[in-house]
Amino acid sequence: MSSPAYAAHLAQLNVATLLHPLDDPRMAPFVEMLDPVNAAADGTPGFVWRLVEEGAADATALRPAGENVIVNLTVWETREALWDFTYRSGHLEVMRRRREWFRRHVEAHMVLWWVPAGHLPTVGEALERLADLRADGPSPQAFTFASPYTAAQAARHLQAAGQARP
Repeated sequence: MSSPAYAAHLAQLNVATLLHPLDDPRMAPFVEMLDPVNAAADGTPGFVWRLVEEGAADATALRPAGENVIVNLTVWETREALWDFTYRSGHLEVMRRRREWFRRHVEAHMVLWWVPAGHLPTVGEALERLADLRADGPSPQAFTFASPYTAAQAARHLQAAGQARP
């Protein structure tokens, strides 16, 4: 959980490689879940922000990680808020069915990191954090639910490296 002294929020990036184009009938169940799941996220206590393509309801048309890769970039007040949405809401049904729609990733496909409250991470920043996690494993600057770090730990790490606090 973040400490109020650090005024940090938790950023999350998830990348998923499509098995089929989004307009393929085999992807229809996933596409049909997008709006309800996004609306649920938007209304979840602790939700701060999610990446949305300009003029769209989601970010599925953005492909910064590859032609067949969709990205989900969000910011949450706490790790617990993100955990609750991910594993204790209607989002869990998407997680359970993900193999119907997405390739299994052999390397990390999700990364968490602390950002200063009010900062909205860019996709470039998020992809850098994912690359850090893939290259170096979990650290205070790029971690997972299974290997979490607190905002205070991230702040100490960045301070020791001579960087700004999250």
